[in-house]
Amino acid sequence: MDNKPTKIKLILEDILLINLSYILALYIRFDTINHPRFAIYFELYIKTAIFITIAKLVVFNLFNMYNTLWKYASIKELKNIVLAVFLSNAIVISFLFISGNNLPRSVYVIVPLLEMFLIGGIRFSYRTFSKNNILRRFKAKNRKRILIIGAGDAGAMVIREFRNHEKLNSEPIAIIDDDKSKKGSVINGIKVVGGRDDIINVSKEYRIDEIIIAMPSASKAEIKEILDICKETRCKLKMLPGIYELIDEKVSIKEIRDVEISDVLGREEIRVDLEKISSYITDKTVMITGAGGSIGSELCRQMVGFKPKRLVLLDIYENSVYDVQMELNRNYPDLNLKVYIGSIRDKARLEEIFLIEKPQVVFHAAAHKHVPLMEDSPKEAIKNNVFGTLNLAELSDKYSLERFVMISTDKAVNPTNIMGASKRLCEMIIQSINVHSKTEFVAVRFGNVLGSNGSVIPLFKKQIEEGGPVTVTHPDIIRYFMTIPEAVQLVIQAGSMAKGGEIFILDMGEPVKIIDLARDVIRLSGFEPDIDMPIKITGLRPGEKLLEELLLEEEGLTNTSHNKIFVAKPTFTDYRLLLKSLDGLKALIKDGDVEKVREQVKMIVPTYKDNRVVNKEIEEKRKNS
Repeated sequence: MDNKPTKIKLILEDILLINLSYILALYIRFDTINHPRFAIYFELYIKTAIFITIAKLVVFNLFNMYNTLWKYASIKELKNIVLAVFLSNAIVISFLFISGNNLPRSVYVIVPLLEMFLIGGIRFSYRTFSKNNILRRFKAKNRKRILIIGAGDAGAMVIREFRNHEKLNSEPIAIIDDDKSKKGSVINGIKVVGGRDDIINVSKEYRIDEIIIAMPSASKAEIKEILDICKETRCKLKMLPGIYELIDEKVSIKEIRDVEISDVLGREEIRVDLEKISSYITDKTVMITGAGGSIGSELCRQMVGFKPKRLVLLDIYENSVYDVQMELNRNYPDLNLKVYIGSIRDKARLEEIFLIEKPQVVFHAAAHKHVPLMEDSPKEAIKNNVFGTLNLAELSDKYSLERFVMISTDKAVNPTNIMGASKRLCEMIIQSINVHSKTEFVAVRFGNVLGSNGSVIPLFKKQIEEGGPVTVTHPDIIRYFMTIPEAVQLVIQAGSMAKGGEIFILDMGEPVKIIDLARDVIRLSGFEPDIDMPIKITGLRPGEKLLEELLLEEEGLTNTSHNKIFVAKPTFTDYRLLLKSLDGLKALIKDGDVEKVREQVKMIVPTYKDNRVVNKEIEEKRKNS
């Protein structure tokens, strides 16, 4: 049967079926064409047949019965058929009654039933027996077999989307749902076969290739529990995003995405106090350093929502900040945006920008952050991170900015590398300059962010694409993780709480073993760790610590109004002493003696220790605990 009926073809079919329905109704009423009254009413019908046919075709057309793609017919189209049949029959009955050409009353009951059966049946046969549906049976062996988790509206729509997109070559096979009352029921032709405890067995029994989690309203914790089970199936995992991400709560194929490692971590969405944030950003000139980086670019994106008077971007690397500029111009054409290329090391360049733009709030995200690279180039870490921050801080104080928010890192706590020590020096600058400044200086300290430039997740994905192995430096190495948007939201929120001198510490959740993270990324890519994809232990890199910390012992920890943000009390406030020490450090950098630079940093940051010593202490503690 042709699966693309034309409008003319449908009209001709309906002309035939409308008249056939009346003739069959008369036959059913009198049980034979030989009944004398059959001939009387048949002749009466012939006299009115043209009007009846035209009236019904007009009504059918009003209900889009000639413009619908019946290959994709659904409940909505079925309702239209029912409504069209009953309305058209009401019009015909009224006409026959007024004109005095009444047919037997039973005919008026039988005709709509026959029309729904014949006209509706023909139309839905285009869907049932369409070329694609027939071919589906023959292609099933080569199609991707899909397990849907979630027997709600989203799951039903996912099934329908796959049916409507044959080129995806995927076939929904079964549905999983924890609602026991739904077990055994059928949704769009697909059976609900069990709950989450059955996922592994169902995946084996039905030879599932891909699992799609269609639970947009589920909590992150619930999604994590389901993903932990799904990871054991060796199936490719995909999911619908949360309902807050779905436009008008509608599901389409393009919304179905790969499961990301952030889903596996199960961190709930952050709630921010929009009123507090708006009070220090709205209608202000906001400057972001390192605007082309992972954190800096996300700061730019989120800052737009708080309607700053002007957004000023600064970065030394033109390509990355150019991409951010193009994105912001494309998505926010009315944004007052200015982009500058320059280094935070160049104080004269910074002052030039300050004089032109007169920023009121600075978010300082520019930094060298790669631990092994900075171990090989320690002077560059100090020049950029420490003296670049000092330049910005001094200018912010000089021009009496309202607020200065610096991005710090957990590697600044008891540092074992020059990068971490340089960021601890930055924290000391911020806390000590705040004492005598009108500007409110604060730092926000957090751990690793998922997917940032140079982080392990992009590295693991690239290694998997290249066939492995996936490399991990040590089987016991542990890190804290959060997503980039989550970290930035909390940074902006922390800035709203600033009174000056604080180090805000973000709640990073539970620490994660990097080797477990590697296994998760491998499984999410459809492979089995150590079987399909090897994991290679490469040894700790220079300056690398087994376990990062978020708090110095002497800092203490105080709650804030936000349950994900804590504040550490200032531990260093002698700005003059720090400047004197930094002058000595600057002189050593000019002399070029790397070891003397390290020793001077250790004098200024007494918690800075050799990573080998610290790691040995950590391993001994683990053995004794």
